[in-house]
Amino acid sequence: MSTVPHPESHPETQPENQPENQSENQSESLTLAEASARARAVLAEVDRVVLGKEQPLRLVLAGVLAGGHVLLEDLPGLGKTLAARSLARALGLDFARAQFTPDLLPADLTGSFVYDPRASSFSFRQGPLFTQLLLADEINRTPPKTQAALLEAMQERQVTIEGETFALPAPFHVLATANPIEQEGTYPLPEAQLDRFLLRVSFGYPARSEEEQLVTARLDRRREEVDVATVVDAGGLLALQQRVEAVAVDPSIVAYCVSLVTATREHPDLLTGASPRGSLALALVGRALALVSGRDYVVPEDVKEAAEAVLAHRLVLRPELWMSEASPQRVVRDLLARVPAPAGQPGAVG
Repeated sequence: MSTVPHPESHPETQPENQPENQSENQSESLTLAEASARARAVLAEVDRVVLGKEQPLRLVLAGVLAGGHVLLEDLPGLGKTLAARSLARALGLDFARAQFTPDLLPADLTGSFVYDPRASSFSFRQGPLFTQLLLADEINRTPPKTQAALLEAMQERQVTIEGETFALPAPFHVLATANPIEQEGTYPLPEAQLDRFLLRVSFGYPARSEEEQLVTARLDRRREEVDVATVVDAGGLLALQQRVEAVAVDPSIVAYCVSLVTATREHPDLLTGASPRGSLALALVGRALALVSGRDYVVPEDVKEAAEAVLAHRLVLRPELWMSEASPQRVVRDLLARVPAPAGQPGAVG
């Protein structure tokens, strides 16, 4: 296993208690305008480094603001690791990277008790999970047992080792990467585990002009490293997340989210539709996108913007369609075209 921690990413952790650094991250109260401005500043800083990917980066940031974890699934070399590292820096979070390999053990992530012969006692040595933003690189290259250890920490925000429970830092987020085209030597995440990710986002190839700009920028700075300014800190992120919780969701928007998810369970191309977690995820990410846009209420366009990234990885195609042009993404786009959006929402477009 290879881990690249931020210099301050491994504070001592206390069993059964909150991490020490949580008291240092007391969040302030933000107005809507302040919160929106800070979120957009974070997005602008990361977009300056990861060129031409503002829309996917909006979704990744929205996932973090909504308190969730994000799966970045795309081809090699398209900026997944750079995006995760840049986002951690812009948000002022402690950052660690774990390179997932077939021989990675759960203890390599969580940490373990190590015997100290000088003290004749065992002490707990933290693993890379004890950080605020973890990049789980190539998560599909490690066996299910290790994947499960990570996903348990994602859900519970804690790990239990030999009967002792250790709380993870707050905030705690996982950005996991996966390569969708390589199958040999991989362990694809089963649907139940994919469902734990709030979003699955793909960057795609850059436009020709963006790729030329990327190459030119690297040549001009004469070094590999890219400077990313810190826009907020961990306490500031907690304040943004609290402000997201105050964004209003009209009952008609809730009904729209549920209608979209219910329609996935009836679509003829799908073996399995999305669970109620999908409806909740649509509303949560919709609130975060509304905040980034400077609104304290969700409109149908927020739900539509989030729908493919929120729902596609929760859907299972019928086996007989695997070799056809059908895909979960096409199903979501079809449902967005067919399921009527609520009319008369304040500020709604169209």
